[in-house]
Amino acid sequence: MTSTAKQKVVIVGAGPVGSLAALYAASRGDDVELYELRGDLRDPATVPLNFTKSINLALSERGINSMNLSGRKHVVDMIMDQAIPMHGRMIHGRNSSGELWQAAQAYDVHGRAINSIDRATLNNALLDELEKTPNVKLFFNHKLTGADFHARKAWFERKLPEGQQSTGHIHTDNNSSVDFDRAPEVEVQFDYLVGADGAHSASRYHMMKYSRVDYQQEYIDTLWCEFRIEPTQEGDFRISPNHLHIWPGTEFMFIALPSPDRSFTCTLFAPADHYARLGNTPEQLCKSFQKYFPGVSPELISPDDLYRQFTENQHLPLISIKCKPHHYGSSVVILGDAAHAVLPFYGQGLNAGLEDVRVLFEILDAHGVYDKTSNEDLRVKARAAAFKAYTETRVADAYAINDLSKGNFIEMRAGVNSRWYKIRKFIEENMDRYTPQLGWRTQYSRVSFSNMRYSEIVKAVEKQRFLLTASLGTACVTTIAAGLAMGGTMIWKWPGHFISRRLLELFSALTQ
Repeated sequence: MTSTAKQKVVIVGAGPVGSLAALYAASRGDDVELYELRGDLRDPATVPLNFTKSINLALSERGINSMNLSGRKHVVDMIMDQAIPMHGRMIHGRNSSGELWQAAQAYDVHGRAINSIDRATLNNALLDELEKTPNVKLFFNHKLTGADFHARKAWFERKLPEGQQSTGHIHTDNNSSVDFDRAPEVEVQFDYLVGADGAHSASRYHMMKYSRVDYQQEYIDTLWCEFRIEPTQEGDFRISPNHLHIWPGTEFMFIALPSPDRSFTCTLFAPADHYARLGNTPEQLCKSFQKYFPGVSPELISPDDLYRQFTENQHLPLISIKCKPHHYGSSVVILGDAAHAVLPFYGQGLNAGLEDVRVLFEILDAHGVYDKTSNEDLRVKARAAAFKAYTETRVADAYAINDLSKGNFIEMRAGVNSRWYKIRKFIEENMDRYTPQLGWRTQYSRVSFSNMRYSEIVKAVEKQRFLLTASLGTACVTTIAAGLAMGGTMIWKWPGHFISRRLLELFSALTQ
């Protein structure tokens, strides 16, 4: 879809969300300029903002769908070729006799999987495609320092190469000038600006000077530290590559996601005070891991390597952000973490950000922003209406996934081993499998394997749980007991029967 009069779109942030937004805008004929605070993200020497690798990304349906709708199927295919499907969780523990055990929990009764993807693989593919797109310009080492959303101007401080300096000056009250060394600043005109520059967004900061933004920021009492499980000497995975591995605790957990080089990227999530109690020597740290995360060390990571990673890798905070609106007038809109930083426990931060792009441009299209017109005033009004509709649509979903992500942390670190969780999962999955006409699906499958709005998911799940709780209430205890007794008889008489196998699964959930 191409307009006769091109818009100038400035996008701040060259991560996956900003890069996808640039592709969407470019495909509609806009002249796009993409600005990034850091150096070229494809350069291995570029240091991440938090001075460590990011948590491995989990790419699922809504993120893949949003990338597919950019019209770059070859890019999506390239990305997915490097992704590793994870069909479920693998829960690890140790039994009362000291033996290690692991138990798989499928994500979906229909066999669908989420995908472990390296951030660089995803980001590099998008940036390479942008570099080949004639109406896109990339600017690295450019820091957003100011914006006028009435005049539609932005100012970027351009970082100079090492050792190079630029002399600037300021005017004093007596009209004299004072020279000083500073990076040069460039002024950029735009029709609209997209802020996709992360949780500590400069775009959002400058937008808040113009728009009455309700803003809520929270750091949970949990730090994260990254670890790595190396491949075997033969170059193979040490544990199953098609699962997200979890060592659950009550207040903490350790997880591992597969990487294409057959290593695992692991993350320890724990309260800040727990880090101080894990130990000050390799031996003490290994002992703590044997207690809380059995099977990690020395089995998968040697005590010395565990201690080295624990002391060298930073212990970083986790932030969640809610804000509204996500726009101001017709001149700026914020996406991804800039608008709604979420905790990583549902693997939806990336997917929600990519979905932001799809939703935004679908609304821009629906409001006629990209219709052929020579009347700029009409297009500005259409864009303002589209941005307003985007905020009204997306804020509810952003708040919903924020809350869902917090809740899933509790489930991952403690709930996955509870009897009620296993019973509910058994019932919901079997209703999905055998009575799909009822529309009964697990919360996880709705979030990860559909494009259903997050806010609608919350409503559907609340309704399901109310019905399930009511059906398993006091009035049903006698019936359930009788059913279980009859089931036990069936298992005894016909152990190979299909229904008996399903009942055995339920009994296993009840007794573990």
